[in-house]
Amino acid sequence: MHCVALFRVLILLVGWSCLSSVSQAGLVQDIEFAKPDGVSLTLDAFVPEGQGPGPFPTIILVHGGGFDKGDKTTYIKPLFEPLSKAGFAWFTINYRLAGQRPWPACLEDVETAIRWVRAHAAEYKVDVRRIALVGESAGGHLVSYAGARSQGDTQVAAVVPFYAPHDLEIRARARQEVKEGAAKMFGVKTKPDEADFITLGKASPINAVKAGMPPYLLIHGDQDPTVPYEQSTAFQKKMKSLGNVCDLITVPGGGHGMGPWGTAAYASEMVAWLRKVMK
Repeated sequence: MHCVALFRVLILLVGWSCLSSVSQAGLVQDIEFAKPDGVSLTLDAFVPEGQGPGPFPTIILVHGGGFDKGDKTTYIKPLFEPLSKAGFAWFTINYRLAGQRPWPACLEDVETAIRWVRAHAAEYKVDVRRIALVGESAGGHLVSYAGARSQGDTQVAAVVPFYAPHDLEIRARARQEVKEGAAKMFGVKTKPDEADFITLGKASPINAVKAGMPPYLLIHGDQDPTVPYEQSTAFQKKMKSLGNVCDLITVPGGGHGMGPWGTAAYASEMVAWLRKVMK
């Protein structure tokens, strides 16, 4: 009887182990990864199914929305399917928006997410040597800045900013205005003065660029009315001048936002680039 009971316990343990493993496959939603200042920050996690035991190359996705809108399932959503089909694990995250906490809280949230993903690597089959940041618009700004600061427990292998405002100062000087969300996030006026321009310069990824950064892939439509295409070409020039790898995919006729781009080749080109630099 004792042997039979022991056998039953072992079967139960194996069963629970299998259930636990299966529960991490596919999509798991609304996982809290931090709670700064009482604000619950959540992420969704995707683990490839039927593609071996892993660990898998991993992408942390950061949405845009002008620093005051959007969440982990908006704007960035067109990337979910191509990354899933390509066999990447991915995490799409929320961060504190303008009105919840000013800069650099949102940047710190991205870095907290990197630490969380690394700490839970075994659970979600993450290859910690192959973690990339991908962000669009405001999220592109955040991943670009996080990549410049990447080291130690926030180290990443690659960064992909989509149509990112890399130089907030130049943009504001050209327009002589700052959109409300960005003004609130960076603590400047919508009609900026010289002090505001200096503040925006300090918060610009282009001014954080240094030698030794991870490889970057910039993706930008050449007809973007919101974030000028030149924001990416200028950033690429600065990166390359310091010996960093910085490639650029231009989407001909592309405006601001990947949604209207449809089945453009950018997604397959991005996947190929990620596989190449994260061998």
